[in-house]
Amino acid sequence: MVDLQILHLGIKHNGMFNENDIENSEIKNLGVGRILDHLASLKDRKLIEMNRDGSFTITKNAKHILWDDEIPLWIKILRILEIKSQNLEKIASFLHLPPDQIHMEIEDLRKRQLVLMSPLRNERGIIKMYEILPEGIDQITKTEKKGFYNKLEISESQSELFSIIEETIKEIKEIQEISENKKENLISNLLKIKNRLEN
Repeated sequence: MVDLQILHLGIKHNGMFNENDIENSEIKNLGVGRILDHLASLKDRKLIEMNRDGSFTITKNAKHILWDDEIPLWIKILRILEIKSQNLEKIASFLHLPPDQIHMEIEDLRKRQLVLMSPLRNERGIIKMYEILPEGIDQITKTEKKGFYNKLEISESQSELFSIIEETIKEIKEIQEISENKKENLISNLLKIKNRLEN
């Protein structure tokens, strides 16, 4: 989480940050020792570079994690939640995107059972906290192995539902006791369900 906060600090300042930026952020509460350890680790992983004046620059590798336009939004959200559960506003803040846009995408992830939403009460009232599910972690692993696409792969549970729908359609066609109009209506309803699942 600290690594993400440090990288985000650079993203907020056009790809660069310095000691003053750290001092004016919530990261300063970690203490000098821990901050230096994280900076050294990020540098070793080639996620930041140190400039001659003591400031730091975010590398292309770092931007590619969450702030590259080539990375689909659903992957970015899952990557953030893999680090730590967050509310919608925090996710939007990290990605520099409108909350409404994040909400649409995260609701799709929730329906696909990749993300879980839990209501949490605090001094401001009830907020929605999102956490990644094992299926969401599996999706991240798949993208690292196979590459990513703008659309999510169909999950095994969805694939199973499609098989059930197709099998049911076949059985309806073979039933002799109902009219053709009734068959067409039943099949039409099943196909509508299938289309909704696909989209």
